[in-house]
Amino acid sequence: MGGSSLCPEVLAHTFGAGKGIGLEVLDSTDPAAVAAVEQAIDLDRTLFLVSSKSGGTIEVRSFERYFWNKVLARRGGDVARAGSQFVAITDPGTQLEHLATDNQYRTIFRNPPDIGGRYSALSYFGLVPAALLGIDVAALLGRSRAMATACRAPALGDNPGGDLGLRLGALAKVGRDKLTLVMSPKIASLGSWVEQLVAESTGKLGKGILPVDAEPPGPATVYGGDRVFVVTQLAGDAPAASPELLQALRAAGHPVIEIELGDRLDLGAEFFRWELATAVAGAALEINPFDEPNVTEAKQATAKLLEAHARDKTLPEATAAIRPDDAAALRAHVDRALPGDYLCLSAFFRRTDGRHELLTQLRAACQQRRRVATTLGYGPRFLHSTGQLHKGGGNNGVFIQLVADSPSDLPVPGDTFTFGVLRDAQALGDFQVLEAHGRRALRVALGTDIEGGLKRLLASLAPGSGPT
Repeated sequence: MGGSSLCPEVLAHTFGAGKGIGLEVLDSTDPAAVAAVEQAIDLDRTLFLVSSKSGGTIEVRSFERYFWNKVLARRGGDVARAGSQFVAITDPGTQLEHLATDNQYRTIFRNPPDIGGRYSALSYFGLVPAALLGIDVAALLGRSRAMATACRAPALGDNPGGDLGLRLGALAKVGRDKLTLVMSPKIASLGSWVEQLVAESTGKLGKGILPVDAEPPGPATVYGGDRVFVVTQLAGDAPAASPELLQALRAAGHPVIEIELGDRLDLGAEFFRWELATAVAGAALEINPFDEPNVTEAKQATAKLLEAHARDKTLPEATAAIRPDDAAALRAHVDRALPGDYLCLSAFFRRTDGRHELLTQLRAACQQRRRVATTLGYGPRFLHSTGQLHKGGGNNGVFIQLVADSPSDLPVPGDTFTFGVLRDAQALGDFQVLEAHGRRALRVALGTDIEGGLKRLLASLAPGSGPT
């Protein structure tokens, strides 16, 4: 989850399998997402990377139990043969390390324990998947080392990471705290990695920098005075943004920072640049960029709900949710967003291309209606990234949590709950913590027709659909 999964995902999207093997990333507890991965792979020819810094993350533990039992059954109960298909990446001394030893995993990569999860792209968590994908790891690290050398320069103008971080921190302190990421198409997935790094590191003590990733582009007039734009261009790729838009943004007074990558291996340099920049921005904001106190709150809320489920065989009643056709309630909630706020969509269901397109349209409708920044996160994945900022940052978020029913479910071997129950507990726990922090939050129950429900929500926000 989080830092353990996002760098591998960026590498897989950017490089593909190349000379290596294909990579699937599973970081959703939605039973349909787990089933989709199982259907996409050949269980007899799959190497499972069980990746967790803490070694006890409930999502990773549940995924491991599910696929371990599947493989063990296919291997006739032979632990050694099943273990040869599993690799652990974790810190020394964790539960996962002990499990991997007992189950005779193929190997264990013990990561240096002083590296935080979201700062771990250039450690085993990112480099083992990179090697399996067939990426030239030596070249990738060569770019990282060159950036690290440049970032030792004492003069900020010569220090790429320090300069970026100080700019972002200084801009956030004067209200430009919406870091709008604009990526060229072939490196678009880098935005999700930057998002979790910056949000989880800076969002605490009522402060924070909100990364806005993959927001539908609009004219310069749609953006408020809380924006800073970082445009990252891969040489030879389609433009991240048109020259006309960049000129209009600057003319409107918006800071625009431009970064260019010579080729895809320059991702190694960007991982280091952004990690240092995030630390520097945290120092400028006078917060600790290396802890995540509010992530624990959501985990604890989920654990309590799962304990209640084990005792009562059902989850507690959730906060009342509106139906997707309750247009007036949706519009009233969206209209609570004021200048300087942001609107966040949190979707606790499996991502598909069709659903993502509808959610993107919903973001655009919210942006056009209220002229505020919008974000989109899929649960439980975002709980390990932007979730920290949602609860620990400033109270300037308006949240719409989207939940759905599961037509079918899958067991978590050895536990009293299923994947569906785990997902629902994570959604309810997140909502409870948002309410405990006094956040403006609304829950929408889509039922089983997720696409239909999203279309009804979109219709509710169509131009002329109600007062703003």
